[in-house]
Amino acid sequence: MTILVCIPCLLTGGTEIQTLNLVEALVAGGHRVVTVCYFEYNEDMVSRFCRSGSEVVCLSSMGERIGGWRGILFLYKGLRKALKQYTPDVAHVQYMAPGAIPILLLRLLGLRQIIATAHTAADIYPNLRLVHFIQRHCVRAFTCITELAEQSFFGSSQLYGENTPLKRRNHFTIYNALPVGFSIRQEERSFSRPVTLGVVSRLEKIKGMDLVVPAFARVRAQYPDTRLIVVGDGSLREKMRQQAQGLGCADGIEWAGRQPQERLSDWYSRMDIVLMPSRSEGFGLTAIEAMANSCVVVASRTGGLPEVVRDREVGLLHEPESIDDMADKIGPLVGDITLLQHYSVAAMKYVGQYGFERYSQLFNDLYKRLIPKNK
Repeated sequence: MTILVCIPCLLTGGTEIQTLNLVEALVAGGHRVVTVCYFEYNEDMVSRFCRSGSEVVCLSSMGERIGGWRGILFLYKGLRKALKQYTPDVAHVQYMAPGAIPILLLRLLGLRQIIATAHTAADIYPNLRLVHFIQRHCVRAFTCITELAEQSFFGSSQLYGENTPLKRRNHFTIYNALPVGFSIRQEERSFSRPVTLGVVSRLEKIKGMDLVVPAFARVRAQYPDTRLIVVGDGSLREKMRQQAQGLGCADGIEWAGRQPQERLSDWYSRMDIVLMPSRSEGFGLTAIEAMANSCVVVASRTGGLPEVVRDREVGLLHEPESIDDMADKIGPLVGDITLLQHYSVAAMKYVGQYGFERYSQLFNDLYKRLIPKNK
């Protein structure tokens, strides 16, 4: 069948990486995939989608975001043209942005088979009544990336599986997956001193990056040989450098800058503990990437992270915004190599459920069961 994957932008975020996973899965399932990007894009991400086997249509030739009534009219014309040109059997709408308008426009334009995936919890949506209306009347299935997110939208949740009963309208959870080609380390890692902390993130406030250097400085005061690797870039880069200078720990930090996806495993292999002090996190792709590389994750107790990073089983959680609690969680891992090894082994065994193969199997099974062959 022909599937129209609809997404607001094609930049370098986690939503785009997971949408790329979806495209790869559907192409592997034998479907024709056309990705429609409404607004911003960069050529590298467009090329990655093309290499995955998708055709790509960018509605805005200049990659600009258009708001208000002009934006609605722009989306209506662009989606109408895409429907006429590709005659898709189904549309899979990512992120429900802006404001679920694409779903409503697709229904208005006569497309009956629509699947929507929300990549966050419900707290960013001001009107859940609209979400519930869309789930009940506009889409065949509404999928969420964690059960916590699904619970926040609908008050109940269930993981999708091949035997999950289907109704005319459905909602359930299908976990995000490791990027295609991102393998899970097979051999246990041997830890030794000095211990290296790391972050792989946009250097932004929402990711809690202003908390990293102060926490590192406190750990380093107790364990002076501890090091920190910072992979990523963003608006807080200079502030973090200034923090390091002011706290006297700049000599222990390596600034790697933004790195391509295909090189991330090399960087994770140099890190023992990966920090995720996010203030908001829908799922936490970095967490499963880190665990796949046998790193131990120390993350904030926010968003989907508690569901992905099971506290005191495969990693440790700290209170959001708390530098002290983050440092208190890191310290025992740095001081006890045996404890670090224990969590690393547990994480490597646990992260297998987030493999791409399982993700692909679930979405292709969902399509097979939801969309009749003659549609």
